[in-house]
Amino acid sequence: MEDKSQFLVNPDSDPVAIRVEGKANFKNCSGMKDFLNKMIQNGKHRFVMDFESCTGMDSTFLGVMAGAALQLRKTTPRGSLVVSHLNERNNELVHNLGLNRLLTVDDGVGVSRDDTAFLQTAVLSDEIQAARAVLDAHRNLVEVDDENAAKFRDVMSFCEKQIGEGS
Repeated sequence: MEDKSQFLVNPDSDPVAIRVEGKANFKNCSGMKDFLNKMIQNGKHRFVMDFESCTGMDSTFLGVMAGAALQLRKTTPRGSLVVSHLNERNNELVHNLGLNRLLTVDDGVGVSRDDTAFLQTAVLSDEIQAARAVLDAHRNLVEVDDENAAKFRDVMSFCEKQIGEGS
């Protein structure tokens, strides 16, 4: 079965509009991380991500969102990341990991299909690059809430061993 996941974006809108369709996970979040970083470097400070068509997300994608939200807190003017239309499970994940303290959860905001253009996500080229992306994302989650360290200790340890960091 083919994965139909994609991210639709409008980098020219204010806020930058992002619509997540399908699964948002370690397999496809590298391109989104690069896109968010580029937009922030180009002076974009306001983002809205619509999850109405998102069927699920994993901790790596949540870590990418946490990293962007942490970066946006350091910008002048201070930036914002709004997430909208989270289903019950995704809303639970955002709150359980403490991301609701970094970003705004809002069900009144959405992203129209007319406001977005397709963004192809980058495919991770090797296991080391994938492990580094997963490790960075989980470190972001620990930075958000120290209690997340215990939740993701095994994932982080596995990734550190894959890329040759740690013990």
